[in-house]
Amino acid sequence: MSSTLTPPRRPGTAAAPVSAPGPHGSTAGGVSAAGVASAATGRSAASLSADTRSRAKNHRRRQTAADVMQLLCVTSVAASIALYLAYAGVADFSSLQGTINAVGIMAGLAGTDLILVMLVLAARVPWIDRTVGQDRAIALHRALGKPALYLILAHGLLLTISYAMLDQIDVVGETLSLLSNSTELLLAYLGLGLLVLVVVTSIVAVRRRFAYEAWHLIHLLSYAAVLVALPHQLSTGGVLAEGTLQRVYWIALYVAAFGLIVVYRFALPIIRSARHGLRVTSVETIAPGVVSIVMSGTKLETLRVQGGQYAVWRFWSANTWWHAHPISFSAVPTANAIRITVRDLGAGSARISRVPVGTSVSIEGPYGVFTDRARTSPYLSVVTAGIGITPVRAMLEHASLRAGEASVLLRASDENGQYLWQEVAGISVSTGSSAFSMMGHRPAGTDTWMSESALRSGVTLETVFPHLHDSDLYICGPQAWADLVVQDARRAGLAEKQIHLERFDS
Repeated sequence: MSSTLTPPRRPGTAAAPVSAPGPHGSTAGGVSAAGVASAATGRSAASLSADTRSRAKNHRRRQTAADVMQLLCVTSVAASIALYLAYAGVADFSSLQGTINAVGIMAGLAGTDLILVMLVLAARVPWIDRTVGQDRAIALHRALGKPALYLILAHGLLLTISYAMLDQIDVVGETLSLLSNSTELLLAYLGLGLLVLVVVTSIVAVRRRFAYEAWHLIHLLSYAAVLVALPHQLSTGGVLAEGTLQRVYWIALYVAAFGLIVVYRFALPIIRSARHGLRVTSVETIAPGVVSIVMSGTKLETLRVQGGQYAVWRFWSANTWWHAHPISFSAVPTANAIRITVRDLGAGSARISRVPVGTSVSIEGPYGVFTDRARTSPYLSVVTAGIGITPVRAMLEHASLRAGEASVLLRASDENGQYLWQEVAGISVSTGSSAFSMMGHRPAGTDTWMSESALRSGVTLETVFPHLHDSDLYICGPQAWADLVVQDARRAGLAEKQIHLERFDS
């Protein structure tokens, strides 16, 4: 299919094709054929300036909070080592055996601290979500996995070598002696084994071999890995002896980490789900393999959902009760109804798309910062593809947009990928925004997010979005495709704070 940039169809109209913008941003015929307002109208300099100042202030507030969060993480690890050194740790460096022992202990303390930080990042704490977004928090959680594992492995190896030197036996003999004479150390080795399993299965190449539900179940073992190692930390070697500030510090860390998990991963979702009483009221097929699920409930406005956010959903039917999935809101909830739109991307989502009407639903969330509140610039530019349109559609509906403020590019390889395009076109008309579509497959052997025809025509982000450099660019679609859009945005000179990315696996 040839590719053009055209206004998408809206209900009851036929879209008139518009030629792709040329290298200098000209567009043949404008966009009036679809009744969509031009992006150059409707904004006064005063209103733009006021909005820009407000958004800049909000960005500084979030950035300060992010800096504080990072400082707390670093301070936590530093404090764990400083407390050890303050409580006779320095004296251990008087001999080679003592030095190996001390370094091993510090590695274990730092590694354990990082694991507790990882648990906090995965606890879905509202402050963390509002500051950096749950996706970035989980990305950091994953990034800390290998360093934490390496530190724990170094801890076990160095201490075993130290004990072997002290007992004047080989490392293997010392290991067998430790396992046979100490229940706490046996549990610590069990915890290490569980941690290795979790980290190895989290590697992308390995994770792809597991169903999401199986991987998630294995990942829950990280909680057990931390807990079974706790007894040896509090008893073996007397590092955290009773009556010391070290012991108080570590107990406080454990209580904080697991307390946040209990509150935000378990207690709050249970309370919230019981309060709202969500049930499936309709399942509508909108395209091959794509359905919109509408759920009814009470007091849903108290969820305070922002357009662009997602929640973690569990459908209590015979085929779906045992797994939960993160799915974006595809419309802003009303006081008694919520809608999500799901594409069949695997066994789990396929079962969700066949969920019976009347099924009870649990909800965790809302989460995410892919919202209008994260903006820093006076204009809004959006590029979306595939099922990535769902958070974009809700964001555009929820945002307070003036005429000409927003421009949207809808990308699809063919007509089968036009999910919710008519609804986005309708929102564009009502808000005076510009909406275009880019149809066609990408050229083979070329790293581009655009269609072959658009690439030949010299289309760029600047020609699609005339106010690109005064815009926040929101990107949502398949991961590899979205990364290519980000690369183009960076080459065009957009600052990182202007780029907002939400990746979908397919």
